[in-house]
Amino acid sequence: MQLRHQILALATVPLILAIVAVTWLITWQSTNLARASIDTFERNMLQAKQDELLNLTNLALSAIDGIYANAGPEDEEAKEQVKAILNALDYGEDGYFFVYDYDGVNVVHPRQTYRPGQNWLDLYDPNGDRVIYNLIEKAKEGGGLHQYLWEKPSAGVMAEKVSFAVGLDKWEWMLGTGVYLDDVYAQTAAAHEDLRKTINSTFLTVVLIAVPAVLLVFAWLMGLNLHERRMADHKLKELTQRVIDTQEEERTRIARELHDGISQILIGVRYAIDLARRKVESGAEGAPEAIGKGADALNGAIKEVRRLSHDLRPGALDDLGLSAALEALIHNFAERTGIKVSLEAVAFKNMLLPEARTALYRVAQEALNNIDRHAAATEVTIALSSPHGRVQMVITDNGKGFSSDNDRKSGLGLRNMQERMAHFGGSMLVETSPSGTTLRALLPKSVFIRQPRLAEVA
Repeated sequence: MQLRHQILALATVPLILAIVAVTWLITWQSTNLARASIDTFERNMLQAKQDELLNLTNLALSAIDGIYANAGPEDEEAKEQVKAILNALDYGEDGYFFVYDYDGVNVVHPRQTYRPGQNWLDLYDPNGDRVIYNLIEKAKEGGGLHQYLWEKPSAGVMAEKVSFAVGLDKWEWMLGTGVYLDDVYAQTAAAHEDLRKTINSTFLTVVLIAVPAVLLVFAWLMGLNLHERRMADHKLKELTQRVIDTQEEERTRIARELHDGISQILIGVRYAIDLARRKVESGAEGAPEAIGKGADALNGAIKEVRRLSHDLRPGALDDLGLSAALEALIHNFAERTGIKVSLEAVAFKNMLLPEARTALYRVAQEALNNIDRHAAATEVTIALSSPHGRVQMVITDNGKGFSSDNDRKSGLGLRNMQERMAHFGGSMLVETSPSGTTLRALLPKSVFIRQPRLAEVA
């Protein structure tokens, strides 16, 4: 994976994960809250049904109380009157009262007329519940609720039913009535369906908000990445062109040095040798003097070659270190330009990385070239030190400084020096005024091969 793709992934993946996590958390909390509300609603509905059964049972007991209280255990006439009253006490299509004796024989059932007179003690519902037996047991215990499956008259299908049974102990009868719970479950099922639809709608809303947001972020990152790539390509082209310009400038300088210096000296040597040869051939006097002049000119050519070689790569930098190389540099500079240069340097004794030594040397070399060309200075000071374990080189001149910031920003030499320092994580600051210019190059501790001790940095 390329770096830009890694950056895009690092930017978008956490956002997507955060959106998914927030969506899941909101959905989970909403679902739990809604389900708790639905469960509370269902419990309240069931409690209302139970309260209704108690009220209906009390109503039936009140209706038969006058007869039952005055009747004896074997009062058949009173029993018939009670049967008639209970058969008539229905409330709605699915609401009725039923009576079984303690042996399980049905006494009253206004909806299922085939049940009276038969024993249903061993009747089981589809779930295996012994319905009549359990209702009779609730009645013997003093009354209670029991839930089971029973045929719903209005629908003709089995449905959940809860009944309240109470005992008429004098006659050994179980009196009961019940309500069907399918309407309650239908309402809770509808609530669950509404919950599911709400969750889906919420999730869809979050998706409709999150997806465009992610796409927007992705598009912005892609645009930023494209912009950065274009800027990087532009800077790379500028850097490449700068390198080419620097190479061409150096080649031009060397060609000029060769043409104006060594080439002219060698031509003089050739003329001196030709003159000496002609004098020797003709027997004229002055041949030794001509040869001497040629030898002197040849020595000058050798010095010029050494100077060019030193400018390209000073041997002292590798053999003797940075301080010795700077000494040779300023000596040649002062001899060539007449500008007084002083050096204050600590001896690092090859503790710096070779690349760092070269970078500092090139900065000093470029700075002296700029001073010679533009500063009109008469004195230059170079101070090389190690404050706080770092390397610092300060070059100060008493020249005329820069005329404007544009000269400073557009100068190829200054940019080269800044880039040399930035390569090692260092920095370069330039302070200029009409009374002179100070260049401060600073490199971090990482350029040391080993950390210097006080005895060494001296």
